[in-house]
Amino acid sequence: QVQLVESGGGLVQAGGSLRLSCAASGSIVSVDVMAWYRQSPGKQRVLVASITSGGSTAFADSMKGRFTISRDNAKNTVYLQMNSLRPEDTAVYYCNARVRPGSSWTYNNYWGQGTQVTVSS
Repeated sequence: QVQLVESGGGLVQAGGSLRLSCAASGSIVSVDVMAWYRQSPGKQRVLVASITSGGSTAFADSMKGRFTISRDNAKNTVYLQMNSLRPEDTAVYYCNARVRPGSSWTYNNYWGQGTQVTVSS
């Protein structure tokens, strides 16, 4: 069984910063791409940023220059550093990872439970 556990959400004023963490645990052989998505009320879940096991990153256009994604492969953990936060960044942030569990020869897609980020104006 593989679990993704997020932490680091909360309430912050506009212009402030937050750092989200997501750790994958369980019977894991390897972790491929790790990513962060977000979902605002009444809207679809959208990609925020992703990072491969080799460190290649990709960002949604509105986050470029403000958000940074990184990972610690030894800890199977991904981080999202969010700076210059805006009220429109308010959402539930979800961690996503492609993981090869110990019981499988293939990679499966896993989601965390989500962490709320609220940016006040």
